Amino acid sequence: MNTPSYKTVSANKETIKKEWFIVDADNQIVGRLATQVAMVLRGKHKPSYTPHADCGDNVIIINAEKVRFTGKKFENKEYVRHTGYPGGQRFTTPAKIFQKDATIVLHKAIKGMLPKNSLGRTLQTNVYIYTGTKHNHEAQQPKELKFK
Repeated sequence: MNTPSYKTVSANKETIKKEWFIVDADNQIVGRLATQVAMVLRGKHKPSYTPHADCGDNVIIINAEKVRFTGKKFENKEYVRHTGYPGGQRFTTPAKIFQKDATIVLHKAIKGMLPKNSLGRTLQTNVYIYTGTKHNHEAQQPKELKFK
């Protein structure tokens, strides 16, 4: 028989080695930061990327209150949610969300770039977002992650 003697190897939760990265969000654009963080969370930067498995890394984001939007999106962009009741559509802007908690904007942006299934919900637990420079993950010895 003329069959190849190799086999495709898929990574899984047991065989993948997860790393910890830290990202400084100071003066970063929200969407561009979120796309790059989502790529690291999915594991697309690794040669052992497997689409159906959690083979990505853990990411810590500091200085979340210092992210920025381009143009007039900070005042004009609208986030839409629905309460589930008739007439329950609610709108809010990033400016109003920043008054409550600055980390919510980055959570929403990253969540929107992950798969909409159980894998995406699992990957969301691998990102930790903090305002300020203090975080409680020093024991993991995170490496600094710089984007172009």
